[in-house]
Amino acid sequence: MIQNDSELAVTRARAAKLENVLEHLRQGSRPEEWPALSSGYRLEIERMQGDILDYLMEPVPRVATRREP
Repeated sequence: MIQNDSELAVTRARAAKLENVLEHLRQGSRPEEWPALSSGYRLEIERMQGDILDYLMEPVPRVATRREP
């Protein structure tokens, strides 16, 4: 679960890296082995995308302002 904008950036970068790995693996794999080879990457990318969307759908917490007397 993503807790802040820094974790959001890390998760986005990690998802992009896995997408790049998948892109390169796709070029050199045989069609009959591709479903087994790619499924784990796909599941992890989808999980991270879900975490990203869950975080983005949360409202931004408001910072309490102190009133001067």
